[in-house]
Amino acid sequence: MPELPEVEVVRRGVAEHVTGRTVSAVDVLHPRAVRRHVPGPEDFAARLAGRTVNGVRRRGKYLWLVLDEDAAPQATEFVGTADAPGEALLTHLGMSGQLLVQPVGTADEKHLRVRFAFADGGPELRFVDQRTFGGLALADQVEVGGVLLPTPVAHIAPDPLEEAFDVDAVVAKLRSRRTGVKRALLDQSLVSGVGNIYADEALWRAKLHWARPTATLTRPEVRALLAAVTEVIGEALQVGGTSFDALYVNVNGESGYFDRSLAVYGQADRPCPRCGAVVRRDAFMNRSSYTCPVCQPEPRNAHR
Repeated sequence: MPELPEVEVVRRGVAEHVTGRTVSAVDVLHPRAVRRHVPGPEDFAARLAGRTVNGVRRRGKYLWLVLDEDAAPQATEFVGTADAPGEALLTHLGMSGQLLVQPVGTADEKHLRVRFAFADGGPELRFVDQRTFGGLALADQVEVGGVLLPTPVAHIAPDPLEEAFDVDAVVAKLRSRRTGVKRALLDQSLVSGVGNIYADEALWRAKLHWARPTATLTRPEVRALLAAVTEVIGEALQVGGTSFDALYVNVNGESGYFDRSLAVYGQADRPCPRCGAVVRRDAFMNRSSYTCPVCQPEPRNAHR
């Protein structure tokens, strides 16, 4: 599933191509793609026609188009500001969702679910989703801590790229949990945007085992871990994110290249780039965790 860097890459591409443009028509080709929009596909399409995209924003793994047919376009920030409520077109890419920008007349993709045409006759925005786990929905926005968020994601914590990300608060909350450190990192109400890939990579950089109980972590250890999270996310963002297959691409259909820099994730039975020990794979929450047994020794009181 795309994590913060991948979603931010997509956000930037969508913002570049659709900000300030007015939607002329929406074609919903598969109702499951808008299943979270309770009034249904026809209402979804009708309410979007004539709306102007004022910005494209993101928190964690969610991105949204801010819609207001009256206000002038605003700067395309990665997270909302509290000065223009509007309505939002909330998007979650799920396992295989893609937002693509295509010239009018381009042949439909095999798994095209929703098409957005614009009044200027320029390139379309298309939502393509092979597995249809992702989806689109219209939602009101609500102010949370001085930031405007679509109501369905108002409970999600700030991510490490936001100004609203309070390191001291996260350190305190994480240490108060009674769980394993990786499970805490994946809790989107604590830190948003981090998934399996970047959790494993950050834990390797911080030399922490995924099952280390959060209550045993010192404040400096948590700070070092959060710094590693921010660092690895930033590096992944610079190269377009991580693509293991054709399901994650940017709006132009291009893949990211951070998979070439992965130290442990997906590297089972290969040497650790730091010490040379063989990387280990463990089952974790119906997924996998990858660690170096030397750099990240399992604690005796592991929280599995």
